[in-house]
Amino acid sequence: ALVKTLQAWDGREAAPAGASETLFLGADGKALPFHAAVVGGRSVGVPGVVAMLEQVHRKQGRLPWKRLFQPAIRLAEAGFPVSARLHRLLSTEKYLRANDRTAASYFHGPDGQPWPVGHVLRNPEYAAVLRGIASQGARFLMQGEVAQAMVRTVQGHAGNPGKLAMSDLARYQPRQHAPLCFDYDTVARRYAICGMPPPSSGTLAIGQILGILNHTSAAKLPLQQGQPGADWLHLYSEAARLAFADRAQYVADPDFVQAPGGSWQALLQPAYLQQRASLIQQGPQGRSMQTAQPGEPGGVRAAWAPMQAQPEYGTSHISVIDAQGRAVSMTTTIEDQFGARLMVNRGKGLAGGFLLNNELTDFSFTPTDAAGRPVANRVQPGKRPRSSMAPILVYAKRPDGSRGELLMSAGSPGGALIIHYVAKTLYSTLN
Repeated sequence: ALVKTLQAWDGREAAPAGASETLFLGADGKALPFHAAVVGGRSVGVPGVVAMLEQVHRKQGRLPWKRLFQPAIRLAEAGFPVSARLHRLLSTEKYLRANDRTAASYFHGPDGQPWPVGHVLRNPEYAAVLRGIASQGARFLMQGEVAQAMVRTVQGHAGNPGKLAMSDLARYQPRQHAPLCFDYDTVARRYAICGMPPPSSGTLAIGQILGILNHTSAAKLPLQQGQPGADWLHLYSEAARLAFADRAQYVADPDFVQAPGGSWQALLQPAYLQQRASLIQQGPQGRSMQTAQPGEPGGVRAAWAPMQAQPEYGTSHISVIDAQGRAVSMTTTIEDQFGARLMVNRGKGLAGGFLLNNELTDFSFTPTDAAGRPVANRVQPGKRPRSSMAPILVYAKRPDGSRGELLMSAGSPGGALIIHYVAKTLYSTLN
């Protein structure tokens, strides 16, 4: 089937206007420990996914907007039995109960213990908010009493207040980007792989890993009892080190950071990837480079400092292709398993509410390196943090170079590991 439209929609959270580069630095000027940054209002970004979905629905939706919310409203009202996994997460969760009274009373019984497996958990407050969004659209969430409750919850946190303001919520705009696509050739077939451009780093890193592997002997290495052998894993690990070094150096919100050489495609050019692959020691005695250095895509070395490794959690993913051939690949998250450990409730006597994200911890905690060079993915007002999300659509490539039949919708949960899950899935499926 012909590709009629291919769209990339960005509902990524954004830093509030009141946030600064030092948001995640302690009084001593050093980066806060991860959970000291996460728990409370400080880590909460301006939520954008509902506004994005509303815009996509206006352009592409077929069912009435209001109807889409009915299953979730029914589930919130009737409740669902606590699963073994949710009970286990609550039992090992260190911060939720002590941090937020609303969340504590929702997820725990009167004895302070997590609700047992099988307990029916109802959320009438969430059902009411969903009804409002169903009838009034995203503005019900981003303006008025729900927005006021969000701001009150974030700014009013006793130990770790955040910067979210009503003006941030009113000003948020989803973005439509040109999809980021790259060619991927195997021995048998040619593919076009398309996904999200920055601030998502997933498509770029996956494209680099697959492209670098194509300049090694990886495709000639046989499986061992159905699994990749040590030699293939060595090549994959080294390719990933090189891709992640470029990711740490260059990738951030393109509204704030220019792509190296003026185009993100500079990171995917075959000659550049061949040069990067030449840094890998191949063969049975090949040694790891341990720490990879960023390259010079487009012949330009940016004056950024590389971002140091930080924990990254969370994410949910859906991939759908319908009977008519319409496809969606969508990754979304509030990040760590209970986000910022803050539950928003309007105070109307209904139990429950909804949890807020901790997406701002995807920014670099330290804005500069020791030499004072800025990190591309540092906190700035209105900026969207880099993510590892990798929603992907795979197409056959026609002889004339155009995109042909849609073959696959892919993606994954898993924080920074998303990149590896999706890269390995594509490699094993397409080769």
